[in-house]
Amino acid sequence: QAPIKAACEDMSCKTGFPEDVHSAVVSRSVHGGQPLLNVGFRSCDGNKKIHFGSSEPEDFRVGEDGVVYAERSFQLSAEPTEFVVSAQDKETQQEWQMRVKLTPEPAFTGASEKDQRKIEEIIFPWQQYKHSSPLKRQKRDWVIPPINLPENSKGPFPQELVRIRSDRDKSLSLRYSVTGPGADQPPTGIFIINPISGQLSVTKPLDREQIASFHLRAHAVDVNGNQVENPIDIVINVIDMNDNRPEFLHQVWNGTVPEGSKPGTYVMTVTAIDADDPNTQNGMLRYRILSQAPSSPSPNMFTINNETGDIITVAAGLDREKVQQYTLIIQATDMEGNPTYGLSNTATAVIAVTDVNDNPPEFTAMTFYGEVPENRMDVIVANLTVTDKDQPHTPAWNALYRMTGGDPTGRFTILTDPNSNDGLVTVVKPIDFETNRMFVLTVAAENQVPLAKGIQHPPQSTATVSITVIDVNESPYFAPNPKLVRQEEGLMAGSMLTTFTAQDPDRYMQQTSIRYSKLSDPANWLKIDPINGQITTTAVLDRESIYVQNNMYNATFLASDNGIPPMSGTGTLQIYLLDINDNAPQVHPKEATTCETLQPNAINITAVDPDIDPNAGPFAFELPDTPASIKRNWTIVRISGDHAQLSLRIRFLEAGIYDVPIVITDSGNPHASSTSLLKVKVCQCDINGDCTDVDRIVGAGLGTGAIIAILLCIIILLILVLMFVVWMKRRDKERQAKQLLIDPEDDVRDNILKYDEEGGGEEDQDYDLSQLQQPDTVEPDAIKPVGIRRLDERPIHAEPQYPVRSAAPHPGDIGDFINEGLKAADNDPTAPPYDSLLVFDYEGSGSTAGSLSSLNSSSSGGEQDYDYLNDWGPRFKKLADMYGGGDD
Repeated sequence: QAPIKAACEDMSCKTGFPEDVHSAVVSRSVHGGQPLLNVGFRSCDGNKKIHFGSSEPEDFRVGEDGVVYAERSFQLSAEPTEFVVSAQDKETQQEWQMRVKLTPEPAFTGASEKDQRKIEEIIFPWQQYKHSSPLKRQKRDWVIPPINLPENSKGPFPQELVRIRSDRDKSLSLRYSVTGPGADQPPTGIFIINPISGQLSVTKPLDREQIASFHLRAHAVDVNGNQVENPIDIVINVIDMNDNRPEFLHQVWNGTVPEGSKPGTYVMTVTAIDADDPNTQNGMLRYRILSQAPSSPSPNMFTINNETGDIITVAAGLDREKVQQYTLIIQATDMEGNPTYGLSNTATAVIAVTDVNDNPPEFTAMTFYGEVPENRMDVIVANLTVTDKDQPHTPAWNALYRMTGGDPTGRFTILTDPNSNDGLVTVVKPIDFETNRMFVLTVAAENQVPLAKGIQHPPQSTATVSITVIDVNESPYFAPNPKLVRQEEGLMAGSMLTTFTAQDPDRYMQQTSIRYSKLSDPANWLKIDPINGQITTTAVLDRESIYVQNNMYNATFLASDNGIPPMSGTGTLQIYLLDINDNAPQVHPKEATTCETLQPNAINITAVDPDIDPNAGPFAFELPDTPASIKRNWTIVRISGDHAQLSLRIRFLEAGIYDVPIVITDSGNPHASSTSLLKVKVCQCDINGDCTDVDRIVGAGLGTGAIIAILLCIIILLILVLMFVVWMKRRDKERQAKQLLIDPEDDVRDNILKYDEEGGGEEDQDYDLSQLQQPDTVEPDAIKPVGIRRLDERPIHAEPQYPVRSAAPHPGDIGDFINEGLKAADNDPTAPPYDSLLVFDYEGSGSTAGSLSSLNSSSSGGEQDYDYLNDWGPRFKKLADMYGGGDD
């Protein structure tokens, strides 16, 4: 960009554009963001805020400094391009306009190589300068055209591009430099300048696909670094060369087309890109189909739009059943498809022919056969097979079956097997052999979707299905079932009630008669003759039985034949029992309480009759004539058909329990009456009419049944306690016997033990040696309580006097004392037969096992029962023979 100074003939200042129409020459290829010219708008007031605009904002943009930039990349036509640039004062809204005319550079006309290599010289625009002549300015406006440099140049490098100089270099020593991306900014070192001569050079080949243009700024300073000229902008455009092949976005493209498509049907679009400039022939691609496989029915089934890459059909005859897929080799070539200079690349287009319903299903046979046993349901009786050339498991292949005749009652249906596409003829209603022995069905098959237009085949296929019904042994059936019989209750045992017979539906089978049996008879009132089905009573029919519900008694009978296999059927006999007056009414409740005074003393009673109308209420209530005290003390009044009120006739009746007979008569014909005893508790009452004496608790408390239950519980509890005590005693007895007769092999005390010192054994380890030094301090046996002596040590003679040693300790007396004690023990008939001084722990008094000192003593055998020794095994056999042998 070169700042332009407008020419001015006088010293006056005028805000606005210097001219109405401005012309500029630019390169034919314009790139987005490229500066084109400076509109040179003058503002006399530097504080004004001017906004610039363009009439073609999609192509040109004007910056705040008045520089016009290309908004996008495009090619200028041979004719000049015109647009309007406007400027508007944001404060006053004043507006100025100027028309801009852009003319492309003339094309290369074949000048000599020497002229082409001539280095262009760029001179810095003059600043305002003074001379002897009046004040002058440079020509108003000019724009340095971009420098076009082909990419991939082979050099030699550095290659000179342009020389930059200032006309002031004649009077001053200047230094030149360039700044910007490619010079002192990344990528650095691509462009260099000779600081003395201003020669701008490129140091290596350029690649347009990496950087399409470089924007540099040239500077001129003196030797002191002072700026001499305003910087100028230099644009270097990298001219595209055809150095990139087209590249497809995908190496394999997949598309589909329905079979039977007409010519001109769109199939798919393939796309390739070229890294070269798309605005030049280097990046303009053309497509074509190199090959088609397979080549049937025509080698040219498809064509491609050479510019867009759209693939369409050009021939008819696409048939999926013959060719399911086509493979096309697509070529993309740049240089607008020039086969000589253009670069090309290939990709594969795979076109699948999709199925349409152009083939109806066809039955494999005209007649199908099947059979089914009678009375069977949900049974497949026949498989209908069809063929369809369309793609399996698609709506054009899936078959639908329907019956068009032969099944007026809807006993069959046809389902489709989703895997095999077969039709499954299924029975949905039972078939009776005696009614229908064979069915001939007419069926039709068609696809889920209708046939495609233009198909000459019929849309459906038909066939017949012959189904034979097989006779099987069927169950006998009772008719009617259930059978209702109305009968008065009270029918005596042995009476004939009715005949309940069954029928066999198998009319074409040879089999004997049906036999009958009883299946369910809750009250066991009936029996049935096994031959003729005659039902007689075995007990009196009672309507009031618990087995009768709503006057109805149900019994079930079984009828069986002797077919193969045997079959049976059940029938229900319902007996509606009519009521007779066979039950007398009874009083309810059976017990009541009243006060001993006249008021209040009313007792409400109810008559209960198991019979129903007209053999029940209303009831008549009265008191019997005997005994006379009943009517003297009581009176009864009926208050409704089922209820009466009993009360005292006298003013006072002594407290106690009274049995009051009440005669109740129903309304049946003939009447039925009974005398019911009402147990009345007469007690003392408070002002509220509640009993207050103790007898009330007894009378109104527990009944006879409750008292019996309590007594039973007490008895059971006592028995449990007694059993527990007996068990405890028996367990103690067994424990003592086991301790007495323990197996020597199991007795750990019977082992041989070696000790370093003598003593009383393992149970006598804790002894007091001071007793040996002072034996006279030992408590004499005479003063020991009798209870702590062992039974087998009880003396039978007067105990001898053992020597008593004085309390004064003297080591020499121990030997004498032991000798004297030994002599006394030898003369003591009650002493144990041991020649040593023994110290025993007290083991308690008494033992259920007795003494072991004499196993042959007669007392031990009589006190102890040793029969359990027989249960202890062979180790105790000897003891069992000795002690369990009875009297012997």
